[in-house]
Amino acid sequence: MADRARIENSFSQNVKVGWYLAKRDIKQANKWTTMLIVAVMIFTFLNLVVVSGILVGLIQGSEDAQKKYSIGDVVISSFLNRSYIEQTPEVAKIVTTIPGYKDETVRYGGSVRVESNYRSTLRPGETRDGAGASFLGIDPVQEEQFSGVSKFVIRGSYLTPADQDSVLIGKNLLYEFTPIDAPGFQTLKDVSVGSRIRVTSGNVSKEYYVKGILSSKVDDFDTSVVALASEVRKMTGRTDLNASKIAIQLVPGTDPVAAKQFLLDSGVGNYGRVQTADEAFPKFLQDIKTTFAILGNAISGIGLIVASITIFIVIFVNAITRRRFIGILKGIGINRKAILYSYMFQAFIYAIAGIAIGMVLVFALIKPAIAAHPINFPFSDGILVATMPGTLLRGFILLVTTVIAGYIPAKIVIKQNTLSAILGR
Repeated sequence: MADRARIENSFSQNVKVGWYLAKRDIKQANKWTTMLIVAVMIFTFLNLVVVSGILVGLIQGSEDAQKKYSIGDVVISSFLNRSYIEQTPEVAKIVTTIPGYKDETVRYGGSVRVESNYRSTLRPGETRDGAGASFLGIDPVQEEQFSGVSKFVIRGSYLTPADQDSVLIGKNLLYEFTPIDAPGFQTLKDVSVGSRIRVTSGNVSKEYYVKGILSSKVDDFDTSVVALASEVRKMTGRTDLNASKIAIQLVPGTDPVAAKQFLLDSGVGNYGRVQTADEAFPKFLQDIKTTFAILGNAISGIGLIVASITIFIVIFVNAITRRRFIGILKGIGINRKAILYSYMFQAFIYAIAGIAIGMVLVFALIKPAIAAHPINFPFSDGILVATMPGTLLRGFILLVTTVIAGYIPAKIVIKQNTLSAILGR
């Protein structure tokens, strides 16, 4: 028992002496060198958190936009073998009784061909300038209340209930914004606000004025010709009020799973497919998010290796230049473990300082700034995805890696013969 107590006291004493030596060395170190090391730790931590967070946030921003403007918290759509939701008016009435209901929009849809130069005379071998598109029918007032789609009109103006001869057209259908002209994907040339286009569904055609151009980064709008719901029903031959989709918004804090179950219990599942937003997202988006997370971790790993090498070099050079001092400490009876602990504590202090400052930067500055001003990626408004548990895990990994990087060079130098170290040999 006495031997065990001496061992414990020895370890405790070595830790105390090591901590004292670490603080003393940092206080006496060049302040610019200390600031540089801490800066390396800060940027390494930011690299670990921000790079992967933005890559994942690129897809998360797209999902958030789809949820906010397209599918809501819960969405009712037609079964895969049908083109409409049966008994849509009755289903819409049930939707308004959902506990936590906030708003909904009823949309009608179909596939059409859009042409812009249909009045021009074609030369032999020429084809008309046209493109396949979705034909989206909305109630302008209801849709504006649900998604605020008018803010996405970058040119021209939004539809009114009286615009039976006007449409909005998504930017992805226009060559000006999507300069692609391939056999499998064609866009419309020379189309702007005020242009006339011809929309054809089956054997039915009608000319419309382009009242506005949409740019929302949501496919439901950007790849569609948007018209009044009554126009879409006429063009697609629908004589009833059965719609293609009902998107539902809930009061914040309402459980969408419970809302879905309420609809199913009310019999809505007999007329259409009921899904929460998470269920309605395409699987490829989840796959891309996972892929980007892996890429972000790989890139961050490279930064972690660079930081480890930096700490290794700093501690090694510091220990080499202080060999005589280390030899003297050993000569006057300071345990070599205490000296080793002192260098590990130095690495620990550098890492803790960098992680603490990095945490403040991420959650008090960078994340709120990006949330207020999302990164303008071509197909989404990117955000920074950074959770406290995930960030703390990355901080812990950086801390452990840094302490190990400080331990190895100190161990190499301290193992040197005491007399040789004092004499500088």
